[in-house]
Amino acid sequence: MALSEKESVAGDIETTVSEEEARSKDGTCPRVLSQEELDGLRGERALVSDFKLMKLEKEAQKNWDLFYKRNTTNFFKDRHWTTREFEELKARREFESQRLVLLEAGCGVGNCIFPLLEDDRHIFVYACDFSPRAVEFVKKNPLYCPERCSAFQCDLTSDDLRENVPQGSVDIVTLIFVLSAVHPDKMTLALQNISRVLKPGGVVLFRDYGLHDHAMLRFKAGSKLGENFYVRQDGTRSYFFSKELLAELFAAAGLQSVANDYVLRETVNKKEGLCVPRVFLQSKFTKPGQSESS
Repeated sequence: MALSEKESVAGDIETTVSEEEARSKDGTCPRVLSQEELDGLRGERALVSDFKLMKLEKEAQKNWDLFYKRNTTNFFKDRHWTTREFEELKARREFESQRLVLLEAGCGVGNCIFPLLEDDRHIFVYACDFSPRAVEFVKKNPLYCPERCSAFQCDLTSDDLRENVPQGSVDIVTLIFVLSAVHPDKMTLALQNISRVLKPGGVVLFRDYGLHDHAMLRFKAGSKLGENFYVRQDGTRSYFFSKELLAELFAAAGLQSVANDYVLRETVNKKEGLCVPRVFLQSKFTKPGQSESS
């Protein structure tokens, strides 16, 4: 599934001053809404028609392909923050030269995998995306090397990952701004698919939109597809997670929670007088059983 970090990155690009990020004090709730924001959420009860719902699902891949056709590799920033936020990308080894096998589920154009490949000589990455065009951009990147990376097109909800990734071979799966783009009815299917290629003791590193994120509150009337589920003007979709629902989804796929917290962030633009509140979920889930290195 293609990456779905649009509002986050667009805000980052526009920001001209420092950004401050802090986890909620107890990690148990998203940010408190103003009365105006609450009124806005209560006022958007009408859902799009069943016909439009089916049309969006049928055209999901086409809409992401068109997104990458318009934006090529220029939209998202490289994610140099992943090793800071997820220490497993550095520490999940018994010795320095031990090879780490990673699956980037929803690789987009490679903004996560290429910084990792540059920084770590002992990592092999499987990279898949819903969009064939995004996969082609990955393969055309000068840093792409078949000896260290295998990129392929995949619908996580229907295509068996084991056709490209050996069962139980992956140490770490990164699922970053991806699951939110999947229809809620199919999220468990995607997670079950991922679980099959993850080693016992392996870990899924997750970051995505949280409930009451600023992007959720910006949607206009006619954009709501279901509970916490919206469509953008370009036809791509986004879901906003509560930590409780996320834990339930992973549990249904046989994966256990290690950490599951809201991340509260403010993007401040003093020049424009803007302060944009963001809510993400940053979580880690593991596959029961001992890892080979244990």
